[in-house]
Order: sequence, then structure tokens, then C-alpha cells
Amino acid sequence: MAAATPIPVPTVDPALVLARPGIAVVDLRSPAEYAEDHLPGAVNVPLFDDVERAVIGTLYKKSSPEAAFREGLERTTSKVAALVERIGEVVGWRPPEVDVAARVRELAAGGIGALEGKLDAEPVTELAPDAAALHCWRGGLRSRSVVALLRTLGLERAVAIDGGYRAYRREVRRELEEWVAPATFVLRGLTGVGKTLVLRAVEELRPGWTVDLEGIAGHRSSILGMVGREPVTQKAFDSGLAKRLRDELAPGDRIVFEGESRKVGDVILPARVWEAMCAGHGIELAASTERRVAVLIEDYLATEGSRDELARRLPFIEERLGRTKWNGVLVAMLEGGREQELVALLLERYYDPLYRHSEAKRTLHVRIDAEDEQRAAQEVIAWIEERCRD
Repeated sequence: MAAATPIPVPTVDPALVLARPGIAVVDLRSPAEYAEDHLPGAVNVPLFDDVERAVIGTLYKKSSPEAAFREGLERTTSKVAALVERIGEVVGWRPPEVDVAARVRELAAGGIGALEGKLDAEPVTELAPDAAALHCWRGGLRSRSVVALLRTLGLERAVAIDGGYRAYRREVRRELEEWVAPATFVLRGLTGVGKTLVLRAVEELRPGWTVDLEGIAGHRSSILGMVGREPVTQKAFDSGLAKRLRDELAPGDRIVFEGESRKVGDVILPARVWEAMCAGHGIELAASTERRVAVLIEDYLATEGSRDELARRLPFIEERLGRTKWNGVLVAMLEGGREQELVALLLERYYDPLYRHSEAKRTLHVRIDAEDEQRAAQEVIAWIEERCRD
């Protein structure tokens, strides 16, 4: 019997895909895998849902790859037409009116070994502007077989990302490990002075100057920092940070951060970024206690459910201040509508002493009034531009 004609499956390095930020990327992994982290702009079109992935994974480990393949094939065949239709919507392509399930059965005839023998990976070094890049976890049979199917259906611009998400993750880590910082400026100051507000105002006036680490992390980098936010995983943080550094910074010799500790919530800053911030030019922002209280109330109680979430987190601070004296006191102040008094007390007893201790050895090069974030941003920009001209 003659061997089956190989089906070419073009494969591309993830760095090539990242260099083309507008390209269509289809993530074939399960929803849970996608939620943990994904390529910038990728759309999730899962070949298997979370339960199916678990079932197939168990079969692979406890029975055999062939058993897992048969289970996956059965589940895929029943929904492949809808899968192809959805991919077509994502990449701007109309699938032909054919029996897609029959195509799948034909492609998979002979089992996993025969299918792997049919798929002929062909590395490519150029990517068409309208290419559709698909990937799974490690660029294995899932993505290569879907790309092969799509190409037999007429989507000849379909390519597989070589190494899948795992290779993309390696590329992100490489980028962050090799990043070289330009002149770095760091906004510092007591809790509530409005560092984030000034950072955002600087970005509005000079797009591409700033990196909002707290925004990328979904956390304010404090014991109450997740209130009203959605913290991300370390992998998603790395992806968001790498994208900002790679694709979104304006050309030039400066970058502006808000001062942070090495950890922002549960995520850890990459070494190169942390080193740049520690060695950067410190810009101290200052504001009255009244202004700081107003900023914090506006920030922490801005979203629905924030008050309840804050009440659940305040006992952690009560514990640190001293359980005997403070047990339930802070929560009672919040529930009693004494927000201003509560925030002022937290600043005096907890946040200010903590900040002064952690920042004691920092060098600050200039002090700027931050009562008005727009005016402060203008002064920050003027000071940085003057320094960069020197």
C-alpha cells in the first residue's frame, strides 16, 4: 500500500508572531489554560473544554497515547464543524460547505502514528500579513492537525506556532531577562499621594513613556491592594509587561515607573526591571493628608462590592497592629461610615511608618507637589526632559 501523501504544515517561531502584533492568533487550548495566560490578542477557540482535557490527559497517562487519541477524536468529530466555523470568524475566512467531520475521520484514519506521519512540519521564516497562527500547549498534534485540516479546506494562510504556548513562554522570559533599560525615573511618595494618578497623567501627555506595573498586575502592591481589582497570574503579568516593553513604549531614552516593592501582590518583578527601578532617578510626590485620604477613598471604594471586600481584608491589618487593641475596630469604623477617619488612622498607624522604613535608604532627586495630578505630571515631564537633555 502506498504511503499517504504528506500534508505540509507551516510552522513559525513565536518571536516572528510577536513581531507582527496585528496578526490573528487562535489559541486551541482549554479555557482554563487560556485564562492563566495567552499570547497578546489571541482568541480562545478550544479544541477541548476543561473537563474533556482532563479526561483525555488521564487516558494518556493511565492507559495509552492511542486511547487518548481515540477519545479526543470522538469528541472532536462531533463538534469540529462549529470549531472550524468559529476559527473562520476569528481569522476572517468563510469555510466551504463540506462534511468537515468526514475530513477529520479521513485525516485521522490509521490512528495516532499514521496521523503524525502525514503531517509534514515545514518551518517558515516569513509571515504573511493575513496569516492565521494557531497553537496549543507545545505545538504538538492538536495544533498541527487543526492547521492541516484548515489548509485542506482552503485556508492556506494557516500556520502553526512552533512549540506552542510553551515556546511563547520561553520567549517572554528571554525578553524580560535580556531587557536593557533606558534612563529610568521612579515616582515615589507616601501612600495616597496619587502616584498612579500622576503616572496616568504623564502617559496622557507623553504616550508611551510609562509602565503601569500595578495596572498590569491587577494589584496595588499592598495588603489591601487587591480590593476592587482582578489580580493576574505571574505568567499573565510577564506577558503583559513584555508586551508593554516590546510593543507600546515610545522610542526614546526614558521610562517612568511608579515605585513598588519587588512583589506587586503575588507577582514578582523581573530582575532587570527591579534593578532599573532601584537605580533610577527618584521623584518624590507629596500631598496633604486630606488629599491622600480623598484619593484612597475614591480608589478603594470605587467599584461595587469593594466595601465588602475591604471589610474582609481589614482584619489582616488589625492583626499586624495588635489583635488585643484593634480586633474588629477597623471593620466597625468602615461599617459605621467613618471612612475618612479610618483611612487617616491607617495612614498614621500602618502605611506611613511602613513606607518610611522601606524607603529610608532611597535617593530622591526632586520633590513635586501632587495635590493636582495634572500639574504634577507637567512638572514631572519638564524635570525628566531637562535631565534627558543633560
